[in-house]
Amino acid sequence: MIARSVTFRRLLAGGLLLALAACTTARIEAPAAPEANPNEIGNTNDPAAGFANAGPGSEEDFILNVGRRIFFTAGSAELDSVARTTLDNQAAWLNRNPRWFAKLQGFADDPGGDAAQVSLSQKRADASMRYLVSKGVAADRLWAKGYGKDREVRSCEDRACKVQNRRVVTNLQDARDPTM
Repeated sequence: MIARSVTFRRLLAGGLLLALAACTTARIEAPAAPEANPNEIGNTNDPAAGFANAGPGSEEDFILNVGRRIFFTAGSAELDSVARTTLDNQAAWLNRNPRWFAKLQGFADDPGGDAAQVSLSQKRADASMRYLVSKGVAADRLWAKGYGKDREVRSCEDRACKVQNRRVVTNLQDARDPTM
């Protein structure tokens, strides 16, 4: 009886491990692309809209290969390890592509009034800018602006949704904004 119980437990544990492994490692195969017809509109080989010029050093390259958003925990302007990794990548890219300027736009969706939101979003943008400067990006190529709750990604009450609004977005510019 005991031997059966141990065997059953081992089988059950093994089955659970296999099920878990299947869930985490399963690959979904993309369907084969249809033959491209150059005379058709919407050719499947066309680049995604807005990314036709995604060559090295382009704005599209920055968006696709580096990432322009970092996120924050509620009420904080502290850069976590994920944010620092993204900013490290941004700094390396900006140092390789000195023709670009960058506007760091801070946003907040945290408890508090409008003035508190603007202040927190400015602190987030300033923290990001200081970090980029510490990685060698010239300070005169960067400027930071906090927008508070303006320009929400999503309006929601769910915590997982609200975190999308607690961010800094790095937007590349051809020239420095004369008002900043």
